[in-house]
Amino acid sequence: MRLALPSATDLIFIVLLLSLSVGVLSPRLLGDAGTGWHIRNGELVLQNHAVTRADPFSASVGGQPWYAWEWLYDAAIAAIHGHSGLNGVVLLTALGIALVFGLVLRLAIVYGATLPIATLFTMLAAGASTIHFLARPHVFSWLFTVIWFWLLDSAESDSRPRRLYWLPLLTVLWVNVHGGFVVGFVLLGIYLVAAIFKKSKSAKTIAIVTTLSFFASFINPYGYQLHLHIYRYLTDRFLMNHIDEFSSPNFHGVAQQGFAVLLLLSMVAVAVRKEQIQASRILVLLFAAYSGLFASRNLPVSSILLTFIAAPVLSRALNQSRWAAFSVRITQMELRSRGHIWPALMVIILFWRVGSIHAAFPDNKFPVQGVDYIAQQNITDPVFCPDDWGGYLIYRLYPKNKVIVDDRHDLYGDDFLRQYLKTIRVEPGWNELLAAQKVRWAILPAGSSLDNLLEINPQWAVRHKDVVAVLFEKK
Repeated sequence: MRLALPSATDLIFIVLLLSLSVGVLSPRLLGDAGTGWHIRNGELVLQNHAVTRADPFSASVGGQPWYAWEWLYDAAIAAIHGHSGLNGVVLLTALGIALVFGLVLRLAIVYGATLPIATLFTMLAAGASTIHFLARPHVFSWLFTVIWFWLLDSAESDSRPRRLYWLPLLTVLWVNVHGGFVVGFVLLGIYLVAAIFKKSKSAKTIAIVTTLSFFASFINPYGYQLHLHIYRYLTDRFLMNHIDEFSSPNFHGVAQQGFAVLLLLSMVAVAVRKEQIQASRILVLLFAAYSGLFASRNLPVSSILLTFIAAPVLSRALNQSRWAAFSVRITQMELRSRGHIWPALMVIILFWRVGSIHAAFPDNKFPVQGVDYIAQQNITDPVFCPDDWGGYLIYRLYPKNKVIVDDRHDLYGDDFLRQYLKTIRVEPGWNELLAAQKVRWAILPAGSSLDNLLEINPQWAVRHKDVVAVLFEKK
């Protein structure tokens, strides 16, 4: 039997899968230390057969209530890590990202985009998302968003939208995987408002599904308390103003510029359209644009939604161009492609050869040598480090050592983080947190302000130093 050539969807999937698992983009996936505490928490969930409810990793707030709302992802990733180590973690994340953008391309074409324009939009969306190409649960929240939008949008024109009743079931999964389930309710609200506005028969069904999904979201270890916690977290002005991923995009970055181009193309699509755009899609377009401009962490979801809405509109607006006939032909060829045998073969090969991936936290970003020293010297005291290194120390040193702080900002709270920022920025009173926590060991980025201060402070001695980090012991 003769194998067909891979389709454009196949190629997008394969290129992303290979580049993220064994190619040039693979080091990015372990570029966030939070992956470390996700793995260790998942191990605790599997060992105890229970969701972690009190913090086990921190010496400063240890034992306090902790909303480990991504526990289902943690347990799954810990099981994979137990079988294949970080190689398996990287491969699963690469597979998730490749699947997301393969579906984005395919669905954009199904919604009416021509293959060239759908490919352009998908590449821009993937490029804008690279800042969050990380082995963390938000990647699978993107997948939930894609499926959620597809179910809502495809059911809008169906007089009997029964497929919407899958959403409450998806909610149960989503709410236990990632806090991004809030996006699902925003989309439900948009489609409900649009259905009521145009007096659609689907309004009643969407209202029922919204109610069922809302109550389904209580099926989590924390019940309604999780919703209150997320609300308090997202409305905390101090945290939102001091956590980088909640800051507006810095458009000097390549990924952010990709989003800017995508947004401009979407504006062009609306300006030159030759059709009336559905109210629901206009609202989704506005939501995507606003959320992407509001916070950099929203860029992937915003880019995906912009692609679904704007790529088909722009394609139909340009259907009178000289390339229209060619675009239609290759798009029809793409839609006729079935089976996707090439992506399946690639996945099988990579899982078979998972041991050859050689994944590791990058030693030019994390204090690999410094942590090696801590382990070799049998140091058991808690260690102070920047919050964006905390997860890595948890991964390498727990349960022997605990950290003073890590990137679970909702756990530590405003007061603690104010003291932490004062310390790390060497502001007046910088030593108060170190004294209050009786810190004996600190590992800091080489050349940082606090490193320079401690190196000339007679109360602290350098025990290890390399190009990335300096380890101090208080005398």
